[in-house]
Amino acid sequence: MKQLFFTLPSLLIALASALPAQAQDIKGNAQAGSHKNALCVGCHGIKGFHTAFPATYQVPKLSGQGAGYMSAALHAYKSGERKHPSMRTLASSLSEQDIADLAAYYESTGTGVALPPRADAGPTRAAELVAKGACASCHGENFSKPINPAYPRISGQHSDYLYEALKAYKTKDKSFVGRANPIMGGVVSQFSLAELKVLADYMGSLPGELQTLQPVRFK
Repeated sequence: MKQLFFTLPSLLIALASALPAQAQDIKGNAQAGSHKNALCVGCHGIKGFHTAFPATYQVPKLSGQGAGYMSAALHAYKSGERKHPSMRTLASSLSEQDIADLAAYYESTGTGVALPPRADAGPTRAAELVAKGACASCHGENFSKPINPAYPRISGQHSDYLYEALKAYKTKDKSFVGRANPIMGGVVSQFSLAELKVLADYMGSLPGELQTLQPVRFK
């Protein structure tokens, strides 16, 4: 099993490079993206907003997330690799340029606060699980500096969303829930749901650069 984790970065980089060449070549425009996010802010632009289907959890913070990951995630919803009915519908309506512009916009709107290196490994149980999952080998220092642009920043993300995302990698043969990434599937298969909850709560408790940027009209 340890051998799997030693090869995680190279395997994930290979997966990230599998994105369509056309999508990788398109340059995003953050200003253009700021005018294309009307459907996004209806959920992701309201602090504390919870989705109710197919599960109830806070929708993820997007502002400050890396453009590479945002693009990869939208493509995964568009292709069905990630199952979520409303996100599949929304992503399917976006052109390659739309995806690139939205990704650039959300990357540009984080807190902008650099995080100092953590001096401790966190609670003992969480530290054990983080080491077992080799989380930092891909998500980087503070779990906020991923080694590849296609990987997410996860520090400070809503813990209930993180838990649902981790569970989705374990879910098979359901119409509206599931994520097909084989590497993450292999990682989460080692953990019980209770252990995934510990991981999600720990990651969500950390300071991070992610935020929900709420438009003035929603305040």
